[in-house]
Amino acid sequence: MDFYVDVVLPIPLERFFTYSITSGEASFLKRGMRVAVPFGKSKIYTALVFEIHQNQPKVYEAKEIHQILDEVPLVTEIQLKHWQWIASYYMCTLGEVMRSALPSAFLLESETLILPGNSEDIVEEGLSDNEFLILEALRHQSSLKIQEAAAILDRKHVLPIVQKMMEKGLVRLKEELYELYRPKMEKYVRLAKGYQDEENLEPLLTELSRAKKQSQAVLSFFQLQSGQKKLIKLKQLEELSGSSRPVIKALADKGIFEIYELQIDRVHFESNSLKAEDIVLNRMQAKAFESIAESFSQHKVCLLHGVTSSGKTEVYIKLIQNVITSGGQVLYLLPEIALTSQLINRLKAYFGNQVAVYHSKYSLNERVEVWNNTLRASEKAKVIIGARSSLFLPFASLRLVIVDEEHEASFKQFDPAPRYHARDAAVVLAQLHKVNCLLGSATPSVESYSNVKHGKYGLAEMPRRYGDVLMPEIELVDIKEATRKKRMKGHFSERLMEEMTTSLDEGEQIILFQNRRGFAPIVECTTCGHASQCPNCDVSLTYHQHRNQLRCHYCGYHIPVLKSCQACGSNTLDTKGFGTEQLQEELLRLFPDANVARMDLDTTRGKYAYEKIIGAFEHHETDILVGTQMVTKGLDFRNVGLVGIMNADSLLNFPDYRAHERSFQLMTQVAGRAGRTKKRGKVLIQSYNPYHQILHQVANYDYEKMFAEQLYEREQFKYPPHIRIIKIILKDRDYNKLNEAADWFASSLRNVLKTTVLGPEYPVVSRIRNEYLKHVLVKVGKNHPIVQTKNSIKRIEKSFNAIAQYKSIRLVYNVDHI
Repeated sequence: MDFYVDVVLPIPLERFFTYSITSGEASFLKRGMRVAVPFGKSKIYTALVFEIHQNQPKVYEAKEIHQILDEVPLVTEIQLKHWQWIASYYMCTLGEVMRSALPSAFLLESETLILPGNSEDIVEEGLSDNEFLILEALRHQSSLKIQEAAAILDRKHVLPIVQKMMEKGLVRLKEELYELYRPKMEKYVRLAKGYQDEENLEPLLTELSRAKKQSQAVLSFFQLQSGQKKLIKLKQLEELSGSSRPVIKALADKGIFEIYELQIDRVHFESNSLKAEDIVLNRMQAKAFESIAESFSQHKVCLLHGVTSSGKTEVYIKLIQNVITSGGQVLYLLPEIALTSQLINRLKAYFGNQVAVYHSKYSLNERVEVWNNTLRASEKAKVIIGARSSLFLPFASLRLVIVDEEHEASFKQFDPAPRYHARDAAVVLAQLHKVNCLLGSATPSVESYSNVKHGKYGLAEMPRRYGDVLMPEIELVDIKEATRKKRMKGHFSERLMEEMTTSLDEGEQIILFQNRRGFAPIVECTTCGHASQCPNCDVSLTYHQHRNQLRCHYCGYHIPVLKSCQACGSNTLDTKGFGTEQLQEELLRLFPDANVARMDLDTTRGKYAYEKIIGAFEHHETDILVGTQMVTKGLDFRNVGLVGIMNADSLLNFPDYRAHERSFQLMTQVAGRAGRTKKRGKVLIQSYNPYHQILHQVANYDYEKMFAEQLYEREQFKYPPHIRIIKIILKDRDYNKLNEAADWFASSLRNVLKTTVLGPEYPVVSRIRNEYLKHVLVKVGKNHPIVQTKNSIKRIEKSFNAIAQYKSIRLVYNVDHI
């Protein structure tokens, strides 16, 4: 009887691919195991077992699988269900979800090896120089990787040469799989069995009395052993005894020591120094804790709406403690890696080596170890802290999901697919595991708060700061008037300069927020008005003074700073606007005695860059921290007396229906970094329009008014949460073809769908990496079946792809576009 297996391949295929297997393989294989399978002409991919059956494929002949890679499933049943939901809801393929979910160390792809041909009589006269070099290399080694051949020939493309050699029978190609994950091994030392009895120790020490270094090494071993160390590392013994490795190896050769290896985790946190039981919740926190428990008892998602510095983390710690005491796992989602570094320190103080961290700054090997520990429900993975990708971990005993700063746009994945929202996907994950889910924020998203108002979510509130500390005083500064009266020093108003001087004199720290990195967004010629543009994208190049470059923030294109205008040749170049880099330079000039640091994408590229910047600010080594959105998100600094928002108008005047909501959230969050201890903090917001309603709502901490106004406006103009939005992006290098195709697609949508279709329209940046973009917006009412709409769009896509001239056009779906 024939057996077959349907597999998920990590490529964007709509359907499963079927392979033939033996009856023995069919009885061994389980859903979620990895198998290596041939796909295409010669490539071997890692695929995931989805279903085992006896239905032979009708369209093609099923190939045999190459090999089985796992002994136990790597992916759980619930994970597969979750992936299917993500693929269905966000209109992508299961293969795309798999590629995004699995650490790339698990996605083995074959490597092409060049082997000597079968022909033994090779006539060297007819060989080219390149062919001769490859054959010469194969005489000294059994096979060559393609990269090795490229290095030998000093060429980028060697496959055409290899192809000709294959035709002549000089070489043959073979596909080989390589394991990317390498476990970390640590060397340990123990006494050989013959010397573990005390009777044998005295003669041993007498025997070694002449060999002083060896004797010292043995005595140091006993010293470490008496310190109640069960396992003694070779490194520790070397350091304590002052011996070199050959001395210890000599003792091993004599049969006195045994040197052995154990696998260890690359990331390890020390044991906890504090106990969660010791946290005493104040009355407001205790009330919120009860409200959360009540929501959970009704199987509702709960929204914890607590002002900045109200003590939400203590409530989270209490909830986590309850879960891990009963043997469960907790997923703690954060929007930014910057936040994890500070929170890890707080959580590991309570939970020690039960904390695991998972995000993109961790190496492949480190992520594999966290994955394996989570799958085994190891003690090392009871509390998993991570950015959005940690949603995909294989939880064995998940009991609680916490989404902190749930309003953050960083929870939405933009590229590549799946373009999922981690908050919404976390709510579904909790439902699939039948566990509790808690969303926390000082400024909840309009959607989440609307769910509370409709009774879908529970609500817990913490309206005051911990210890009844006063909220910072917010002052609006009119820089239009200050500029007119020439009372600005660079980009600083007189009022801001005055408050900064006072704060520095009192030994307080300052945070300045400017939502643009680089030195200046535009370098313009004052003679002809020309500004340098990116040749690949429809944006101007941003000036980075530190690198002395003009850079594109979309494609990475960069050129040295120009000395004269490219259009008219004049050397009257000037900068327009300002970024964090320019602010840092101005501050060093205005406050030469202050230590100024910058936190943006340019300064946080390294693995530990966040920790260094945040650590220096926490230890008061930095006086002024200039930053982009990174400084707004949940960071807890005890000595910040003043926060300055340099230009509120750049946030408010953004062409997006969420601009006002985002502005309120960003400004309230960054204001919340000030005055977190007894002394009341101060926040100055510089604006050309200080009478704007949102600025007054921020100044009065009036979230309810902002929510009511935004909800009303969105109801009038049909935007979420009243309706759902599916954004369809069409991309192509041919401008005219894209216009024609976008019109065809939009008119087809209007004909088929009984709902509002806007566009096609060019976005603000209409060309990125030499590809033109056009957007079509589909608005789906709450009463309209969303699944039916998505299916209709997919059917239109099939008709669209059948048109020959539109085959090059790429379609991208962004469901719940934000």
